Amino acid sequence: VQLQASGGGLVQPGGSLRLSCVVSGFTLDDLAIGWFRRIPGKGREGVSCISNNAGSTYYADSVKGRFIISRDNAKNTVYLQMNSLKPEDTAVYYCAALREPPRCSRYMVLGVYAMDYWGKGTQVTVFS
Repeated sequence: VQLQASGGGLVQPGGSLRLSCVVSGFTLDDLAIGWFRRIPGKGREGVSCISNNAGSTYYADSVKGRFIISRDNAKNTVYLQMNSLKPEDTAVYYCAALREPPRCSRYMVLGVYAMDYWGKGTQVTVFS
């Protein structure tokens, strides 16, 4: 299984970006996907997740109301729409997949579950 995150870039505060995570080598229908980020000087933190059938989503408090996660299983792609970006959102963003159980929960975002597959990250920089 391979995951490829893309869509990062430079943006001013208040701007938007949409990240994509393309999954290959496995059927996205059978995977829950999480987005995580690594902020400079801090550890990795969970951002959001979505279940295999999109029945459940979860957001970290820091992004709730600003970020939206979605998936298109036909395209084997999960998206993270990031709106109202703040300088503190600056980080390398990673997508990761979980096979069992293929369901999103707060425990996935909190890092309780060990994700099965990780992609390379994409840099998001929010600057004035």
